[in-house]
Amino acid sequence: MDKNTKKVIAASYIGYVTQAIVNNFTPLLFVFFSGEFGVSLEQVTLLITLNFSVQLAVDLIASKITDRIGYKPLVIAAHFFAAAGFAGMGTLTLLPDPYAWLLVSSVLFAIGGGLIEVIISPIVEACDTDEKSGAMSLLHSFYCWGQVFAVVVSTLFFFVFGIENWRIMAVIWAAVPLFNTFFFAGLKIKQLNPEGGTVKVRVLAKKGLFWLLVVMMLCAGASELAMSQWASAFAQSGLGVDPTIGNLAGPCLFAVFMGSARAFYGKFSAKIKLEKFMLLSCALCIAGYLTACLSPVPAVSFVGCSAVGLSVGIMWPGTYSIAGARLPVGGTAMFALLALAGDLGCLSGPTAAGFISGATDGRLQTGLIFAAVFPLLLGIAVLILHKKTEKN
Repeated sequence: MDKNTKKVIAASYIGYVTQAIVNNFTPLLFVFFSGEFGVSLEQVTLLITLNFSVQLAVDLIASKITDRIGYKPLVIAAHFFAAAGFAGMGTLTLLPDPYAWLLVSSVLFAIGGGLIEVIISPIVEACDTDEKSGAMSLLHSFYCWGQVFAVVVSTLFFFVFGIENWRIMAVIWAAVPLFNTFFFAGLKIKQLNPEGGTVKVRVLAKKGLFWLLVVMMLCAGASELAMSQWASAFAQSGLGVDPTIGNLAGPCLFAVFMGSARAFYGKFSAKIKLEKFMLLSCALCIAGYLTACLSPVPAVSFVGCSAVGLSVGIMWPGTYSIAGARLPVGGTAMFALLALAGDLGCLSGPTAAGFISGATDGRLQTGLIFAAVFPLLLGIAVLILHKKTEKN
């Protein structure tokens, strides 16, 4: 690779670290916000809904405008919005009605996170790399490392300087996307299908393969988030550890295993058949969910939770890679719509698990057993895709 391509990929890695900070910094403060701002937990929960709802809207809008505007202006705007959101979170909340300003800041960095999710994958897909699926998997591993980075650094900061100084940490986090704004500004970024050989969304929607990929993305997002959102609760209720340790051990170990799987495939992708690797991952994911929920030994349950993290690593980037290879004329609109489907899965997976748990006297195991249906459906979709390929 030439120097510019290497820098573009490095900037893309930082982009996914930024998205991880967007999604994982604020949840560390939910309980503290409830006390400091005098708001209910329902109002605090609105921050989650607002974040993902804005990202969904951005996914949809980006599918219509990205190819016309181009990658570079949008990726620069994405990091600017993320930086503005964190800076606003650390400064505007000092004004009267801090909760309202917190909502405003959340919208700003959610716009940035949504654009990053839509833009970064096609930017890397357009780069001249030897192994596309491996490059995509390695790219997505940086979301996992970013999640660990955000949780560990923030938690250590709160431990040393006190959680009441969270505004300083928010401003510090603004430096990451701000740096990447200028990094991307100095690079040449290739466009997917620059000759205009992309199909319109309505044409894409008529293709059965596209809808199969949509199902795969939705199930990938649901399989991942159903467990990761409840990982901390599993660490605390399953192992009986301190809540602070649980908040670190649960999400961080899940992210480490997920990132390791993506880095592994990124390293050895040339020697591994993607579809078979995804099928094995689906089987491991189902086994991990069932082990976590049905084992009478808490430590074994936690191993099952970690196994889910290992298994879901390839699902999201693997589906992106299959889409890029099987529907190359889909362009950025296809990546945006697949991101939309993935985000819908990120909402539906943990929500379904939570509602089912609530309907069964708060038994989290029951809700997570149901969540095993998502990797099962994903595995069926991969089998259908494989049979279509063999037939063709």
